Amino acid sequence: MASSSNVQLMENPFSQQPQPNVVQISDSRDEINEDPMMRYIPLHKAALEGDWETAKRIFDRDPQAKSAAINSVGLTLLHVAVGTGKKAIHFVRNMVELMMEADNCEELMMARTIKGGHTALHTAAHVGNTAAATILVNRMPRLLYSPNNIRNDFPVHTAALFSHKRTLLYLLQATKEQTPYDSYDGLRLLVYLIQAEFFDVALDLVDKYPYLATLAFPDGRCALWTMAGNKSAFSDGGDDGRRFRFREHLVNILFRPGVRSRREERLMMRQQATSLVRLLCKKLTESKSFSKASNIAENAVLIAARLGIHQVVEMIVEAFPSGVVYISRQPIFLAAVLNRSDSVFNLTHQMGDHKYIYLDIEDKDGNNLLHAAGKLAPSHKLNEISGAALQMQREMQWYKQVEKTISPSSRERMNNEGKSPIMIFTEEHKNLKQEGEKWMKDTSGSCTIAAALIITIMFAAAITVPGGSKSDTGFPVFATDKMFIVFAISDAISLFASTTSLLMFLSILTSRYAEEDFLHVLPKRLIFGLGTLFLSITFMMVAFSATLYLVFGRKNAWVLIPVAALACLPVTSFVLLQFPLLADLISSTFGPGIFVKQSNRPFY
Repeated sequence: MASSSNVQLMENPFSQQPQPNVVQISDSRDEINEDPMMRYIPLHKAALEGDWETAKRIFDRDPQAKSAAINSVGLTLLHVAVGTGKKAIHFVRNMVELMMEADNCEELMMARTIKGGHTALHTAAHVGNTAAATILVNRMPRLLYSPNNIRNDFPVHTAALFSHKRTLLYLLQATKEQTPYDSYDGLRLLVYLIQAEFFDVALDLVDKYPYLATLAFPDGRCALWTMAGNKSAFSDGGDDGRRFRFREHLVNILFRPGVRSRREERLMMRQQATSLVRLLCKKLTESKSFSKASNIAENAVLIAARLGIHQVVEMIVEAFPSGVVYISRQPIFLAAVLNRSDSVFNLTHQMGDHKYIYLDIEDKDGNNLLHAAGKLAPSHKLNEISGAALQMQREMQWYKQVEKTISPSSRERMNNEGKSPIMIFTEEHKNLKQEGEKWMKDTSGSCTIAAALIITIMFAAAITVPGGSKSDTGFPVFATDKMFIVFAISDAISLFASTTSLLMFLSILTSRYAEEDFLHVLPKRLIFGLGTLFLSITFMMVAFSATLYLVFGRKNAWVLIPVAALACLPVTSFVLLQFPLLADLISSTFGPGIFVKQSNRPFY
């Protein structure tokens, strides 16, 4: 028997192990096996393969087969054929015509599965079989208004739920009655559309049925709530989008002219999502019940603040300035700091003088923004940053930024438990600080060994120069050769750089590892240490290449080519392995940071 997760629409008939006895379909009804599941296995296979001729022969011997349930969840042959897809579309057409010839044609066409109560049109909507849906609707339009037994979903709901846009558009066009759009049924359809990111269809639906914007389920979920939780709709693709933008644009120009790039599609989707939020807010403001509308807005703005969707926060606050600023459950900026939503917190840069009031708001436990910054960030936010030391640095950046933002009188204020913000920070970040210290020491220890080896090698190379020295004067034999000058300079730079690198890593190992050291001191030392180590490795390979040329390749200039190529191997390896870390360190320490003004639009 198939697992319970698949019983809503279709069950795998081949998951049942056949009994040892051989089942045959005979012309005589008395010879037909009593087990219907075994009897209809050949018919089930015929539907899966789109073999209408075999099915027709079975119908001639067993007329009841065309309407019988062929497995334990109540799938009929029509359900299976519709779910098979394009290769069985002729099977569906013939099957429907055969059913319509019967006296009980409506009963046959409206047959439901035992579990879930799905009709064949639900199956077509589930798998996105638009051709089959067209055949079914043309012959039996009542299927459009027959809900299932799970969530009272109509076929149009099923198409939206499983993101089959082509089938959805057909069903929307074919659905003439308002039944699927009434009350919670209409709201559920709107929520499905938003979850599927069919924002253009959702816009049309809200425009046609404005009351859907003001409806909410008993648990508080509504259309605006769902939009506020859809972070991907307002993202720009992140690093992945920037990485492949040029390559994708080039491919489209050369091989797919006229096709929109992924970035263009994302931009269009974001514009549609923005329009939908504005329309929902507009319909809410036109509502007769301010308390109901503002409650919906409060729920939505808190979700957006926690997820860091500043666009949604701005649009909701613009529509309901007095309804969402004083949120009793949790202030907007407190939620943003607790969840490390920097884009929402950055809205303070767009505020007027009101910010001095709202940034000092406390929650019911007496915690202000700095108390919230003192709490450890959610794990999914910490995991966005590589390395415990960089995570600790980001946490310190948050604390310092919030400390600068709030009034001086709030910086040492105690909460209801008698704890100041710095006490909470120390307590919450104890383990992360220890992990950051261990990460720093492990990294510095490994790099110290490498730097020490390079110092030893380059010092020895400076004493025992290539080619040796003249016995009478003590000067190097190749002292006047240009490549010897290259060797000498490279050796000196490598030796000095590796020595500097060693001292930097030793200073990290002997640091006191205070919380504030993770903000600037330790990252700067690690950046300088890694940078000088890379420099020493590079010039070590240059010095080695010059030595090989002086000793073995003086009359063979071609020797430089393989030597230079091989010399690039360790340098390239170091760059590939350590550059991402170095880039992250430089960006987080010397970059513009995450706390910047995002636009000039006024916010409250």
